Amino acid sequence: MMVFYISISLILLFLGFGFLFPEQLLEITSQMFGFITNDLGWLYLATVLGILIFTLYLAFSKYGKIRLGNDDDRPEYSNFSWFAMLFSAGMGIGLVFWGVAEPVFHYAQPPMGIEPSSTQSAMMAFRYTFLHWGLHPWAIYAIVGLALAYVTFRKKLPCLISSTLYPLLGEKTKGPIGKTVDILSLILTVIGVSTSLGMGALQVNGGLNTLFNIPNTFSTQVIIITVITVLFLISATTGLDKGIKILSNTNIIIAVLLLLFVFFFGPTVFIINTLLVSVSGYIQNILPLSLALSPFENDPWIGTWTIFYWAWWLSWGPFVGTFIARISKGRTVREFVLGVIILPAIFCCIWFTVLGGTALYFEIFEGAGIVDQVTNDVTVGLFATLAMLPLGKIISFVATVLIITFFVTSADSATFVIGMFSRNGDLNPDTKIKIIWGTVLSLMAIVLLFSGGLVAMRNTSIIMALPFLLIIILMCVAIYQGFRQEKKE
Repeated sequence: MMVFYISISLILLFLGFGFLFPEQLLEITSQMFGFITNDLGWLYLATVLGILIFTLYLAFSKYGKIRLGNDDDRPEYSNFSWFAMLFSAGMGIGLVFWGVAEPVFHYAQPPMGIEPSSTQSAMMAFRYTFLHWGLHPWAIYAIVGLALAYVTFRKKLPCLISSTLYPLLGEKTKGPIGKTVDILSLILTVIGVSTSLGMGALQVNGGLNTLFNIPNTFSTQVIIITVITVLFLISATTGLDKGIKILSNTNIIIAVLLLLFVFFFGPTVFIINTLLVSVSGYIQNILPLSLALSPFENDPWIGTWTIFYWAWWLSWGPFVGTFIARISKGRTVREFVLGVIILPAIFCCIWFTVLGGTALYFEIFEGAGIVDQVTNDVTVGLFATLAMLPLGKIISFVATVLIITFFVTSADSATFVIGMFSRNGDLNPDTKIKIIWGTVLSLMAIVLLFSGGLVAMRNTSIIMALPFLLIIILMCVAIYQGFRQEKKE
């Protein structure tokens, strides 16, 4: 309970400060954001690339046959339900939020001296979008989930972030060091998920504004968050096998149907060509993209985008990694890593090419003005693109429903995981603790919106991800040590 009380006290202090002094919160976080991106950006880039390489090494090494559980354990969930749950928890809202907006932004405002709105900027737009949503972020989730599933189901330790360090630190993980790690992980999860919930509220508001002319205001966003909170708390009371599983399967079905509609009724040949060219460019340039900095140009683009994304994925690492671990008992290391990294990365590349490629086609060849709309209001990019297709209003409504279901699933999964953290790794936390944390998540999202919207969210995520960056490095060392010991026994 100590982790619960200390964590919620610190979070309530943050909430109080953000509500009473929103401008000061934005100023403080902006200054810290500047320091981290200017002086420590290299650490984020190098570490995340290292995590990707290390995780793939584990999958294809002799350790790939180790089972996450007893040798006779088998997966609890079908491959479809497993993928649906891990994907919905890992990226849901962000995928819909940025599906059109990010490629369009990179096309209009490319990095490092590339001419805006050019052929080269269009190609770089998809390469960087694939970088931000492809192999790297899923590697972060995979290493956390792998370490947790290993120590929880094979070594029978509590499902806590501190337990992942046990092969390295031993009994010290059960003392102050371990409690500190768990407190940081819990707070980081609250802030990371709250950032996405705030983004989800912004885009739901954008969709409702497009469909029904509902005003795009802070008050409307608070109402949206309140309604969604009620929905995900209802879902949270039904348990993992009902609420989250059913919602996750529904999310994937709606997302695939939306994807297929845009693919077939949009510029199909253009989308296929763009996908092939972009995937080729991404794979060929993955190393220079991963380590791209601009020491000679002093370009803030990398800090605003790539470093922010790495911090955002790190802030989601404890939550998504823990959730993936919880649903992955019985899978081998190789099956786990390839399922968590490769399949979601492929889906993300297809998603961004279909939605972003359609938007750029209408912008480049039909002068649709989508760039201007996105740069003025990032939340309307998806709806501006869908409006160019047949049945635009109906499909925009379907997209809004998808945002809401992803919203509910992410928050539901987060309350489940935070409940586990608060109950010493209990794999089935009680309803009361999930309701408490669900309410806190919603309040945090409201305060971040009140304190500066997307800027405050970006700043806070990057700042809070820094301690976990160091924890995840130790986690890699610990899991390697654990696997080596496994093979010696």
